[in-house]
Amino acid sequence: MTTPALLPLSGRRIPTLSPGAASFPHHRATLRLSEKFILLLILSAFITLCFGAFFFLPDNSKHKRFDLGLEDVLIPHIEAPKGAKHPGGQVVIHGQGDHDEHRHSIVVIVIITHTKKSADFNRYRLNFGPPIIGIGVDKSYSVNLISHMMKHAWDSYRQYGWGHNELKPLAKKGHSTNIFGNSQMGATIVDALDSLYMMGLHDEFKDGQEWIEQNLDFSNAEVSVFEVNIRFIGGLLAAYYLSGQEVFKVKAVQLAEKLLPAFNTPTGIPWAMVNLKSGVGRNWGWASAGSSILAEFGTLHMEFVHLTYLTGNPAYYQKVMHIRKLLAKMDRPNGLYPNYLNPRTGRWGQHHTSVGGLGDSFYEYLLKAWLMSDKTDTEARKTYDDAIEAIERHLIRKSNGGLTFIGEWKNGHLERKMGHLTCFAGGMFALGADGSPDDKAGHYLQLGAEIAHTCHESYDRTVLKLGPEAFKFDSGLEAVAVRQNEKYYILRPEVIETYWYMWRFTHDPKYRQWGWEAAQAIDKYCRVSGGFSGVKDVYSSNPTYDDVQQSFFLAETLKYLYLLFSSDDLMPLESWVFNTEAHPLPVLHLANLTLPGSQAQR
Repeated sequence: MTTPALLPLSGRRIPTLSPGAASFPHHRATLRLSEKFILLLILSAFITLCFGAFFFLPDNSKHKRFDLGLEDVLIPHIEAPKGAKHPGGQVVIHGQGDHDEHRHSIVVIVIITHTKKSADFNRYRLNFGPPIIGIGVDKSYSVNLISHMMKHAWDSYRQYGWGHNELKPLAKKGHSTNIFGNSQMGATIVDALDSLYMMGLHDEFKDGQEWIEQNLDFSNAEVSVFEVNIRFIGGLLAAYYLSGQEVFKVKAVQLAEKLLPAFNTPTGIPWAMVNLKSGVGRNWGWASAGSSILAEFGTLHMEFVHLTYLTGNPAYYQKVMHIRKLLAKMDRPNGLYPNYLNPRTGRWGQHHTSVGGLGDSFYEYLLKAWLMSDKTDTEARKTYDDAIEAIERHLIRKSNGGLTFIGEWKNGHLERKMGHLTCFAGGMFALGADGSPDDKAGHYLQLGAEIAHTCHESYDRTVLKLGPEAFKFDSGLEAVAVRQNEKYYILRPEVIETYWYMWRFTHDPKYRQWGWEAAQAIDKYCRVSGGFSGVKDVYSSNPTYDDVQQSFFLAETLKYLYLLFSSDDLMPLESWVFNTEAHPLPVLHLANLTLPGSQAQR
């Protein structure tokens, strides 16, 4: 809106009186017209200025400071109940319910206070458009969409699945899987806590905290050690560090104690499953003759080091360091880590190496162990660098169309297929670029960008603009799923995770644009009246739903989207390291601190 320019008085034609024709009444009328015109122009400019200010000046009432020493960040205002009164002078963003025809728009209500007793309400409808690149949260339409998506996912779970691990949003009831022993452990509540806190949804956070205080119980369930560690222990520790509420630390330690019997194997490599009551462990029957899985026993380090740090109990640190020492002594075919290791014999199982499922977060945690130690754990960094060098030599290739991809090594053969899970690696390469040996930081940042591009192509080449579970690079097909059972999208976060890391390290606006495209696609095709659901075929214009709202959708996908459109001051990477479930844990400055039991492991 352009403010009309005021013409200088010297340039405006004003009626004059001829000499000797002193008509006083005429002179007064002339002055009145001039005064009215000037006043009208001034009033018009003032109104225009005030009106524009409500849209373009920041709303200081929306800025709060986390109790973490972070810079000011926006806490999104959530819609008040119908009929509630709003204070004057405030801009309030409102979501539009669950109806398809409204869910891609917001309403901005501008409240202009004329007196203490009355206010004039003017409504303006705005469509969500591309994020405003290069700015913080406070002026981005995109962050409002993400917070509304989070609110819809949480409220739906609160209404239909409260206390269950996950939600069936079409059936509108709770959902449980065998990774949590089919018990009601409230996985979505624990997984979502830190996302709620970051987004300023403190009433929702409080509801979750109250459920955990009163209902979270670990007495009788057989659970996945890996899943419980990354979702429950990681989620509880993050909630503790963010909020300072002691109950989260207490619950995390109680649960960790019940996981320790899983390490009672001949090698110290933990079982995949453990009964929280009896302490009896076992492995998945399908996992290469009862082997433990690399990504599962290799994704404990971050949480267990923090447990020792918080409790002074050396057992947690010693368990994960023992795993590292054992792996360091083993031969690795072509420098690669196979995905399977037998916890009884200490021998590798099937020679299958993947940076996607079964292997992925093992490599991630090597890098993040170094970062979390304030870059003092040089052993972890060296192990990561060696592993990445072998991966680049044997698994990373370029397709005929110029797309960089990470294949899977199976018994001496490279399978030219990449999974959605593997797409996290673009962010990992970028995160690990600084500190790379032989001045290869630029190389790994570029490699991260190439992986991000490939994974974006896997989204862009579908009808729904959502990525398939796996996609191939052979027989003339590139970044496209071939099998029907690989065409699904279950609300996964890995591609968006890489967008976020690439944005943080490059500030290339395309990563926000790509994230915005994904957010719109999720909201358009995965949102249902009872929450969000995965879809079974991303190449179909009429997709069917899998009827599961995964807990990681609230923990990871929505969090990474929110961070992508937020200021870098929200959760700076110099201070926080995110576990593989996107739960942030603070960097431990250990220069003058020795973890209990650490000397014995050196």
